[in-house]
Amino acid sequence: MSISIRSAGPADAGIVFGFVRALAEYEKLSHEVEADEAMIAAALAGPNPRVFCDIAEWNGAPAGFALWFYNFSTFRGRHGIYLEDLFVDPALRGHGIGKALLVHLARRCVDEGLGRLEWAVLDWNAPSIAFYRAQGAVLMDEWTGCRVSGEALARLAGETAAA
Repeated sequence: MSISIRSAGPADAGIVFGFVRALAEYEKLSHEVEADEAMIAAALAGPNPRVFCDIAEWNGAPAGFALWFYNFSTFRGRHGIYLEDLFVDPALRGHGIGKALLVHLARRCVDEGLGRLEWAVLDWNAPSIAFYRAQGAVLMDEWTGCRVSGEALARLAGETAAA
């Protein structure tokens, strides 16, 4: 039994999108998925993509994924990695696949001189929270996430800044 991790490209969009749908179902957020396979392929394409994805394979078959992008900390003055999604097929959990994906990203951070690896987790997701804590993650309870999307984003974009 072996774990391998490889970078995903546009040709892997079907695999990645399958994991995205499975993650959304697990998180009870299927109704929020607007992406499709073509959008995933386009996001992973080109010489300078803005998003990256690693696929974990268990005995040569896709078992999980990590989708991430670079961010920047003004306080640290360094880039970091923001892990947008981490998912392992529920039937394959407990084999170290999720940890292997986190280790892979942590090594990338260290090798590239990045300041941190960060992500968000739903507050009700106790199994994932326990897993992340076991890897050394610290929950940032002092922060509240903010988001503007959809009609609110369009409205905000159409406003005139006060002088």
